[in-house]
Amino acid sequence: MQHGPWIVRGLRAAGTTAALFFAGLSVLARDIHPAPPASVIPNPNAVVPGHGSFTFDSATIVRIPAHDPDARSAADYFADLMGRSKRPTPIVSGGAITGQARPAITFRRRAGLGPEAYWLEVTPQGIIVSATGGAGLFYGAVTLWQLLTPAGGSVAVPAQIIRDAPAYPWRGLMLDSARHFQSAAFVRSLIDEMAMHKMNVLHWHLTDDQGWRLEIRKYPRLTAIGAWRTPATFSPREQPPADSYGGFYTQSEVRGIVAYAANRHVRIVPEIDMPGHAQAAIAAYPELGVPAPDRAPLAVSAKWGVHSHLFNLEPATFAFLEDVLDEVMELFPSNCIHVGGDEAVKNEWQESATVQARARALGIKDADALQAHFTREIGRYLTAHGRRLIGWDEILRPGLSKDAIVMSWHGTAGAHAAAARGNDTILSPWPKFYFDNRQSSLATEAPGRLHIVSLEDVYRFEPRDPTLDQIAARHVLGVQANLWTEHMQTDDRVRWMAWPRAAAIAELGWSVPARRNWPDFLRRLVPMLGRYSELDLAYADSVFAVAAQVSPGSDHATVTLSNQASSGEIRYSVDGRDPVSNSAPYAEPLNVPLGTEIRAATFVQSDRVSQVWARRLDAPGLARRDSHDLELCSNGIGLLLEPVMGSASLGAPLAVDIMNPCWIYRGVDLDRPRSVTAAVAPLPFNYEIGADAAKIRVGDARTAEGELEIHVDGCDTAAIATLPLATAAAHGEVTRLPPVSLPRRPGRHDLCVRFARPRLDPLWALDWLEVGE
Repeated sequence: MQHGPWIVRGLRAAGTTAALFFAGLSVLARDIHPAPPASVIPNPNAVVPGHGSFTFDSATIVRIPAHDPDARSAADYFADLMGRSKRPTPIVSGGAITGQARPAITFRRRAGLGPEAYWLEVTPQGIIVSATGGAGLFYGAVTLWQLLTPAGGSVAVPAQIIRDAPAYPWRGLMLDSARHFQSAAFVRSLIDEMAMHKMNVLHWHLTDDQGWRLEIRKYPRLTAIGAWRTPATFSPREQPPADSYGGFYTQSEVRGIVAYAANRHVRIVPEIDMPGHAQAAIAAYPELGVPAPDRAPLAVSAKWGVHSHLFNLEPATFAFLEDVLDEVMELFPSNCIHVGGDEAVKNEWQESATVQARARALGIKDADALQAHFTREIGRYLTAHGRRLIGWDEILRPGLSKDAIVMSWHGTAGAHAAAARGNDTILSPWPKFYFDNRQSSLATEAPGRLHIVSLEDVYRFEPRDPTLDQIAARHVLGVQANLWTEHMQTDDRVRWMAWPRAAAIAELGWSVPARRNWPDFLRRLVPMLGRYSELDLAYADSVFAVAAQVSPGSDHATVTLSNQASSGEIRYSVDGRDPVSNSAPYAEPLNVPLGTEIRAATFVQSDRVSQVWARRLDAPGLARRDSHDLELCSNGIGLLLEPVMGSASLGAPLAVDIMNPCWIYRGVDLDRPRSVTAAVAPLPFNYEIGADAAKIRVGDARTAEGELEIHVDGCDTAAIATLPLATAAAHGEVTRLPPVSLPRRPGRHDLCVRFARPRLDPLWALDWLEVGE
C-alpha cells in the first residue's frame, strides 16, 4: 500500500504540493501571533488562536464517516494512544455526520489539501480533524493526542485552528538490524514511536558483514549460515561456537511488519548492501566472492569496521542479486530499494585476475568505474521493475541514472552535488545524524562512539542549502538519522540513542524554519518526555542530566552543578533522599563537608526531567577517577565499550581510544607519598581497520601479558611504576590491580597511564584509577 507521495518519481510532486501549501500559510502567518503555547512535536506550521476552549473528558466521543477506513484507522489510533497514555479512551462511533447531541471529536475529509496535510479546528463546540488523504487524518490524530497529554482527567484545549503540512516528504530513521538482531516486536514498537512524531520512512538495514537478516526462499543458506556468528563481545579467553549469535526475519514476519507500518503511514525501505558489506552473503555462498584460492573460507564476521570482501562481477552473481531483489520487491511495496554502495574497499577487485579480465571485457579501466558499472546494472534491473535505486553518496559517479536517489552521509556535499546534477537526495550527514555517537560526556551514556552529538547539535542543523537554485532545491527530499547498532546490544539502548534526538529530526523534516526554535523545542520537549514515560519508552535524559565538577579540599569539597541545556532548575538534597520539586534550588557552587552524600536532578516546574545524580564526597571516592573523568591521550578511534563482566565503576562503559589505550590524570600532588590503584579490563580487539592496525603500538611489553605503565609529565618519559597484567588476563574481566607506590617529586604533575602489550588482542582498557596516600 502506497501513501500520498510514495509513487514512482512522485516525491518532487509532493514537494510542489507542500510549496503551494506553505505559500498559503505565509498569508495566514500574519494572523498567528500570539499562538497558544501548544506542546506539540514537530511544531505545527500555522496556528491561529480562537476564543474559549474545548473540554475533553471520559464522556467525549469520536465520530467518523461511515465506510471511511482511513478515518477509522486514524480515530482508532488516537483512541489507542490515549488509552496507552493512561488517559480516558474515547469511544469511536461511525455513521453519517450531521448534527450532534453533544460536543465531540470528528474526523472527516476536506478536499484540496496535500497528501500529508491536515487541519485541526478546536472550538468550544468540538474538535474537527480534516484532511484529503489518510496520512493527513493520521497526523491530525497524532497532533490531537499531544494536545490532550500529559494531563490527568479532563483537559481544556484552547480554541485554535492548526493548518499543517510537512516541509519535506522524507522524514526517516535507519535501523541497523545486521550488527545486532532485534525482534519483530521491537521493530513494530520503533515504527509506532516514529509515527508518534510524524516520521514516515523506516530505512531497514538488513544485510552486512556481520549478518544477513532476511529470509530469501531461493537461497536458504543466506539465513541458515549468514544469519549466525560468534558474539562480538566474547571473552578473549574463550571461543564460543561460531553460530551462537544472530537471527533473521521470516517472510511472514516481514509482511506483518510492513502492514503494521502501512497502517501508521510509515514506509519501509529495505537495504540489501552491495557490492561491499557482503561477507555474510559470501560466507553462505562462497562463489559470490572474489576468487582467492589460498584464503580459508570466510565466516560471518564478528568484527566491526570496514571489511574488504566484495561481490564479484560475474553474470551468475548478478543473477543471484536479481533473484534476491525479486523477493525483496515482493515483500516491500516501497518504490525505493536501498542497495548500499558505501565503503567498498576495492583491493580484491584490483588484485584479482578474474575481476580484471571481466573489467577488460567490459572496457572498464579502474575500480571506481567498476563500482559505477555495478550500480548501473542493479539500477537498470530495479527500474525495469518499477522501483528506484537508493544508495549512499559513493554511488554518485559519472553515468549514474537521474532516477537514482543519493543518500548523503559524507557531510552535505553529496546532497549538494546530487541535487545540482538533477538527482533526488536525502540528507543523512555524519556525524550529526549518526546516532551511534554519544549525546554527552556523562558516564551515564550508553556504549557507542565517543564523539558527542547532542540533542542541540541535531536540532540546529539546517537542511536548506541556500546555494542551490529553486529547481535543484526541489531534489532535496528530506532528512534521515541512522541507528548503527555495533554497540547497541539491547532494545533499550537503541531507544536511548534514538530518543529524543529523533524527535529533533522529525521537526527538521516537518516544520518550516520560522517554526523551529531551540528554546521553544526544549519547552515542548518536557511534556513529550512525560508521554515517553507514560508509554514506557526508554529515552536519554542527556540534555537535562546533571553534570558535576567536584574540587576537593582538606575537609570540604566544592561542587559545581550544571546541565547540557542550561535549562530547567537543578535541585539538590544532602539528607540521603532523592530531591523533589521543592528541594533546595542550586544557584552557586556548593561548599560541603567531606562525607556528605549529595543528590541532584533537573526540574521544570514540578516535573523531574532527569535521573538523579548522586555521589558521596569522601576522600577515597574523590581520589578515584573513572575512564570518563580522565583525558584520552589521543583522538584516534574513541569508543565507549562494555567490559565482558560487570564494571567496578558504577556500571559505566569504558572510554578508550582503540588506536592508543592511554589516559591522563591531571594535577597529582607528588610532594608526599602516593600510591596508585587501578582497575582494568581485557576486551576483544574485534575491529577491521585495515592498514591503520599497523599504527597501533604493540610489542613493547616486558612480560607475557603486558603491563600498565605510569609516566609523569608525558607518555614518552620513562615509566615511574608498572602494574603487571597477568592476574587480570587470567580473570578475563574487570580486575583491581594491586597498588603501587609512586616516587616523590616536588609539585603537581600529570600522570600518563598507558598499556604496554605484546599483541593487539586483547585490547586493554582502564576502568578507573585511584591516587591515594
